[in-house]
Amino acid sequence: MSDSLLDLEKRRSEVLAEIAALGDFRRGSISATGCRCGTPNCHCHKPNDPGHGPHYRLTYKVEGKTVTESFASPAAQRKAEREVAGFRSYQQLSRTLIDTNEKICRARPVQDTLTPQEKKRRKRSGRKSNAK
Repeated sequence: MSDSLLDLEKRRSEVLAEIAALGDFRRGSISATGCRCGTPNCHCHKPNDPGHGPHYRLTYKVEGKTVTESFASPAAQRKAEREVAGFRSYQQLSRTLIDTNEKICRARPVQDTLTPQEKKRRKRSGRKSNAK
């Protein structure tokens, strides 16, 4: 598909507008965990019992360390799910923006951008001088 430079620049503007329209977003993933409590007579200690839960947590990396956040309420979990989905949208739009910019860079014609001083600068000869 050979897009014109004008079409590519239009697409780039559209992608930037989509990025600007994104709401709150954050990286990470939400996963469910089940666990057993410390009460020995609890149902969770019986064989084949799934335990307590599921408890949902947001997990992400900060400076190479894994950080896990628990949710105080189902509303907080839904909010985090929207934010993580927003981040996935941002990632896709970012990839599209980079791809589009690369196409623009390839499609844009080369312009002579040498300054008058650079044009006057004498080019070195490829041959070595015999004089010492």
